[in-house]
Amino acid sequence: MKILFTKNIDPSIISKELGEDILVDCVEVIKTNPIMISPFDLKNYSLIFTSVNGVISFFKNRFRPNEDFTAKNYNKIYCVGEKTKRELRKHGFGTFKVLKNAETLSRFIIGKCQHEQFLHFCGNLAINVLDKELPLQNIKYRKVTIYNTEEINPVITEKYHAAVFFSPSGVRSFAKRNSLEGMKLFSIGETTSGELRNYTQEKIFTSEENTLTSIFALIRKEIGSII
Repeated sequence: MKILFTKNIDPSIISKELGEDILVDCVEVIKTNPIMISPFDLKNYSLIFTSVNGVISFFKNRFRPNEDFTAKNYNKIYCVGEKTKRELRKHGFGTFKVLKNAETLSRFIIGKCQHEQFLHFCGNLAINVLDKELPLQNIKYRKVTIYNTEEINPVITEKYHAAVFFSPSGVRSFAKRNSLEGMKLFSIGETTSGELRNYTQEKIFTSEENTLTSIFALIRKEIGSII
C-alpha cells in the first residue's frame, strides 16, 4: 500500500507512526517565503496567529510582543492549533487562547473579546473567515501579510491508495493538475476538508485535531480497510 503526503515529513516519524510495511512518498505542493516589513508598535493590540509560518515570519521581522501581564498595554496572543502554540513557545511566548480553527476563534472573539483590537499576522492566502466576520461585529481587525504561499501545482504520475492534505492551499495546488478520485483522502482539520469537498465527491477522513499525531492516529484507524 502506498500513501502520498503532500508535505515533507521526517521519515523516522512516519516509520514510527505507520510501521515499515506502508510505502510513503512526500511531495511538497506549496512553498512559503517570509515578507520583510518594518516592525511597528504593537501597543494596545491583541495578536492573532493562524499558522506556524505566521509566527516564524513575525519574529524574522523582529517584532517583539509585550507579554508582561502586569503592564497596561500588554499583548494578548490568540492562535489556531497546537503547532502554532508550540512555535510561539520556541520564541519564548505563551498564548492567551488556543482554538482549533479560524471559525472557532472567530466565534470566541465575537462572544468574549468585543472591545479588543486585533492584528492578524498571516500569509497571502489565509482564509478570510476573520476579516469577513469580525468587522461585521464592529470589532477592530487588521490583517498583516508577512509571508507568501505559492502553489507549486506538481504533476503526480505515481498511483496511490491514499493521500494526506494539510492546508486548503495544498489541496488547490494538488487538484489543479491531479485527480483526487480513487484514493482514500485524509485531511488535517475541517478547513482543509472543506476545500477538498470543492474538488471531489470521495469520502474525506478528517483528523479531530490539527496535529500530526491526530492525522497519524486516523490513518492507522482506517488502514485496515485500505489493505
